[in-house]
Amino acid sequence: MSEEQTLNSLEDLGEVVEATAPEAIVYVQKLDEHGRAYATGKRKDAVARVWIKPGSGRITINGREFEKYFARPVLRLVLLQPVVAAERVDQYDVVATVSGGGLSGQAGAVRHVISKALVSFEPDLRPVLKKGGFLTRDSRVVERKKYGKAKARRSFQFSKR
Repeated sequence: MSEEQTLNSLEDLGEVVEATAPEAIVYVQKLDEHGRAYATGKRKDAVARVWIKPGSGRITINGREFEKYFARPVLRLVLLQPVVAAERVDQYDVVATVSGGGLSGQAGAVRHVISKALVSFEPDLRPVLKKGGFLTRDSRVVERKKYGKAKARRSFQFSKR
């Protein structure tokens, strides 16, 4: 239909919408020359880089086993969430490097990046990981300190006398 023609019925409108509707995005597998999927993720001040490849389920962070690197069970749980949600617990070896921030931010960064790398390796996992919220970068960062304040928002103690 050209721009000068008017729409006389809903069927005409349906034809116009179908003609202009964009095609669905198709996600494809992205691997390097060694057959690994690579991704980068962030949380607070932490930045994580991950390479995953098919294997026995070994997770190495900065050259150490993840049980030793993240001693607290809560951080280990956070780290394994995307793998458990995708039901791929003992199928991929993960090699991660993490820098900056504290342990909590680093665990969140590794969780984010494992999710992204899994989607690069297996695009069919995207709906599962997206629904779990693992592909969304948590953009919350520490608020800066303002002058005249003890912290970002905390005022100094007030005393009348």
